[in-house]
Amino acid sequence: MAKRYWLVKSEPDVYSIDDLERDGTTSWEGVRNYQARNFLQEMKKGDRLLFYHSNAEPPGVAGIAEVVREAYPDSFAWDPKSKYHDPASTPEKPRWFMVDVGFVERFPHFVPLPLLKEQPELEGMEVLRKGSRLSVQPVSKEHFDRVVQLGRKGGR
Repeated sequence: MAKRYWLVKSEPDVYSIDDLERDGTTSWEGVRNYQARNFLQEMKKGDRLLFYHSNAEPPGVAGIAEVVREAYPDSFAWDPKSKYHDPASTPEKPRWFMVDVGFVERFPHFVPLPLLKEQPELEGMEVLRKGSRLSVQPVSKEHFDRVVQLGRKGGR
């Protein structure tokens, strides 16, 4: 099966590319949107992820991660003390899922959202749509490659 490409959003003060580089791998838990959950379930080991810092000034792509473990039930949904608790999700019938991601690369040049918007080659990229709020979204190989180029070389 062909490798797929995704963009995952995290607030840098919650979990940043620095944290992932330090930890090596982490579980991508807490997704509580059905469409984003469905995308998590489509991810396969080896798929590449653009690691996007949201709620930052400016927001943008900080580096690359990869899927190291495919979707499995998000046990945080079963923990009443967790902010991700969902009493409708049970171990017998899980509603939410997570994947494990591993660090691949931190870009030498952070790719801010305004620069992404200036790229005609990125037209149609989900993260550039007004009101795009999904924390997990598919990315075409062409868009992925262009963002990686910007992150490695900088510039326009």
